Amino acid sequence: MNTADERVRWRPRLPRGLPGTVVALGFVSLLTDASSEMIYPLLPAFLVSLGAGRAFVGLVEGVAESTAAFVKLFSGVWSDRLPRKKPLVLMGYGLSSAVRPMVALAASPWHVLAIRFIDRVGKGVRSSPRDALIAQSTPADRRGLAFGFHRAMDHTGALIGPLVAYALMSWLDLTTRAVFAVALIPAVATMVVLLWGVRETGPAQSKPKSAQTQEDRTALPRPLWTYFGVLAVFTLGNSSDAFLLLKASRTGLSAAHLPLLWAFIHVVKATLSTPLGALSDRLGRKPTIVVGWCVYAISYLGFAFANQAWHIWALFGVYGCFFAATEGAEKALVADLAPPEARGRAFGVFHSLVGVMALPASLGFGLLWDVFGPEVAFTTGAGLAALAGSGLLAFVPGRGLTLTDRQG
Repeated sequence: MNTADERVRWRPRLPRGLPGTVVALGFVSLLTDASSEMIYPLLPAFLVSLGAGRAFVGLVEGVAESTAAFVKLFSGVWSDRLPRKKPLVLMGYGLSSAVRPMVALAASPWHVLAIRFIDRVGKGVRSSPRDALIAQSTPADRRGLAFGFHRAMDHTGALIGPLVAYALMSWLDLTTRAVFAVALIPAVATMVVLLWGVRETGPAQSKPKSAQTQEDRTALPRPLWTYFGVLAVFTLGNSSDAFLLLKASRTGLSAAHLPLLWAFIHVVKATLSTPLGALSDRLGRKPTIVVGWCVYAISYLGFAFANQAWHIWALFGVYGCFFAATEGAEKALVADLAPPEARGRAFGVFHSLVGVMALPASLGFGLLWDVFGPEVAFTTGAGLAALAGSGLLAFVPGRGLTLTDRQG
């Protein structure tokens, strides 16, 4: 099969019935991730070549992810106070697009740290208002489809970026710095699509008449906070995927196969995120999320005892199904439970929670692995997923598509 035919196999179809703004934001994420993932896999080795130690590599990524999680919370609150969300989205993408390719000019590890910091500030600024804009632009009974489609496009970009970088270095013999510079092309395309393809169709927010009214309109309801509490339990068991790659290497997969394994999981995510996100519109958010978390628990139990390469390939496919089932549905449930005037804040809390909990999750998993072995670490993650699924069924009301959305 030729290359063009192969591309058709993993490219997500554009579903009918989605607003043009949602489709455009999907392509914005595809282009952004393509630009970012042309750089990200090459960055650790590039940092070492500049004289950085392994600890500094960890510092760069720790600062980057913590920054993004912190800014997402404030950008969500900020977006609820502005009449339009698109300016914040434009600001966030513009900041990242402008600074990211500048890593090609970095002369020291500290330059890379500064660039990654600013890049993640941009991600933090855009994420919450972007998700609120998707929710605002989409009918309630299609939000699972909308968020699933957006994640599918995001994963498609994450697949394209490393493949383009590999092609540029293998076939055109470009240097690492040259690849970083080429990442400017999809970054510019991102801004073109965002400027001319995204239209904020919802009504502009008007300022409430009093501070008390504003507080009432933007307060997050109790069921949403309960959902966040359950999500924190799940996220505590959701450690870094770097441990999965470490497990893969310990079962006999060569280093050359790891990028292919990583590409494979993005194929699964990109292919299934749209239909499984749409499934939550029909089945309900809670059942879809619980099924996804059960798939996560099953895959982690499998990783605990996997000892052959084919086990790893099969489990990565199952693990990709977990992402496809939950990423869109989890965000759609946030939109269902949050008042329209507070969706930016709600998504800010959602993103910040996931980002903040990632640190203790990964540290705890690593400690369990070091002290008791990978079987205990993976089994603990599976157990927390099962506990969170039970909590979601027991304590979060409804099935999704509830509260504000049933009111109109």
